[in-house]
Amino acid sequence: MPSFDEVLKEAGEFGRFQKRVFFLLSQTGITFSSLFASVVFLGRAPGDFWCRIPGAAELSERCGWTLEEERNFTVLPLHLGNESASGECERLDVSWDPSAGCSSPLARHGNQSTGSSPLAPCRDGWVYQQPHASIVSEYDLVCDNAWMLDLSQAILNLGFLAGAFILGYAADRYGRIPIYLLSCLGVGICGIIVAFSPNFTVFMIFRFLQGMFGKGTWMTCYVIVTEIVGSDQRIVGIVIQIFFTLGIIILPGIAYLIPTWQGIQLAISLPNFLFLLYYWVVPESPRWLLTRKKGEKALKIMRNIAKHNGKFLSPHYSEITISNEEVSNPSFLDLVRTPQMRRNTLILMYAWFTSALIYQGLVMRLGIIGGNLYLDFFISGAVELPAAFLIIVTIDRVGRRLPFATSNIVASIACLITAFLPEDIPWLKTTVATLGRLSITIAFEVVYLVNSELYPTTLRNFGVSLCSSLCDLGGIIAPFLLFRLAAVWLELPLIIFSILAAVCGLLVLLLPETKGIPLPETLEDVEQLPRDTRLSCASLEADSSSAQERCCKA
Repeated sequence: MPSFDEVLKEAGEFGRFQKRVFFLLSQTGITFSSLFASVVFLGRAPGDFWCRIPGAAELSERCGWTLEEERNFTVLPLHLGNESASGECERLDVSWDPSAGCSSPLARHGNQSTGSSPLAPCRDGWVYQQPHASIVSEYDLVCDNAWMLDLSQAILNLGFLAGAFILGYAADRYGRIPIYLLSCLGVGICGIIVAFSPNFTVFMIFRFLQGMFGKGTWMTCYVIVTEIVGSDQRIVGIVIQIFFTLGIIILPGIAYLIPTWQGIQLAISLPNFLFLLYYWVVPESPRWLLTRKKGEKALKIMRNIAKHNGKFLSPHYSEITISNEEVSNPSFLDLVRTPQMRRNTLILMYAWFTSALIYQGLVMRLGIIGGNLYLDFFISGAVELPAAFLIIVTIDRVGRRLPFATSNIVASIACLITAFLPEDIPWLKTTVATLGRLSITIAFEVVYLVNSELYPTTLRNFGVSLCSSLCDLGGIIAPFLLFRLAAVWLELPLIIFSILAAVCGLLVLLLPETKGIPLPETLEDVEQLPRDTRLSCASLEADSSSAQERCCKA
């Protein structure tokens, strides 16, 4: 019986069929990255706002005031009495009588209105010049409630974390395509509910669920793409990241054209319903089918792939070699049961955590400089595009480990240099920090590919999802680490980033090199992965016949 890799080579490792599936599933990267970064525009500053004084709304409506006139009557007297008061988080402790005159509503309070009236916190809400521009003005996330905006992003990352565990496990047990389609449906439905949430509690609940389903779409589509191509074509795992970057680049254009946060939320959520059409054009992963003892279905799909690729499978192929490994429900213990798996898992978890922490930290640092939000965000996304092209040029020539390690080391050096550059040459600090951003982006994209190549088919989706969950943990910690350490010394976060990246650069050198090696099917295959692809098959242990055969074929 032929092995799966033999059948795939005969059917076409990256023919017309795989290219079509790759292009279709890659669109998921655009919607997922838009969800990932959407808080920048959903939670943008609402412009001018001020405390509403009791009775002001009724008087404003009776007098026909504009917002500017209401602001002058509300904030100006407060500012005259206390120049340090802005009127955003406190107000004059007076109540307006609706029967007061329109030209001087505070006249009956005498001199108190401009000087000695006590101040009170805002308890009757706020007035916004752009009331539906963002969730900040929609749910009053200002003043003492400003921390809730950070909480909304933390909740999204917690959803990503839950999705990595729950849906990663489900995809390995029930199949890639069913979980992918379920996740797309969940993202769309939850996105609509988020857009029309009557209160902040409902918003948070369904934002968490949208994050969970969003992680399911991204991780599952990534695994499908890497499982249907040959070992020489797994560079598609890097190319698919370009679509993630495209989502980052497109998002500011969407936000610029749509003035309300509800419109932005719907624009990034509704396209997920279109992905449900993939049910008729994207098959289940034949590799996964083989691990579930469904060889006939896998062979049928392979014949269909060969047909679309203009090739023909030998008619005497009646069955494909399937894994002899017992199929069980995956767990964390499976990822650390054997020495090589344990080393791979721990190093990859640290690499995910470090990449996410430094990546988001550098993004937030560059965002502090101010300027045009839409333009700055677009440029920050465009900086990531060269990363994928640099990987494509090098990864199949020199392997995975060297670019992985080098990118972390360069990011470490760039962060360290940026920390000690003088403030009077800001252009140089920005340039070096951008180099660090580019380098950590390369590391971030390589870890996706390496992670999927270092786990057997029975554990691949679960392993990728579990390890990448440390990415979400890094995303939660990043803002707290950045701003708390910056309060001690502005450049201290960069020192921490530098240390983390340097350690990561050294650790990834301990991973096996997977260049040109077929995807491992069993735990035995993983244990016998060569540390260097230049090693001959003869150097493999004699009892590792499966790994030996696969290496020779590669």
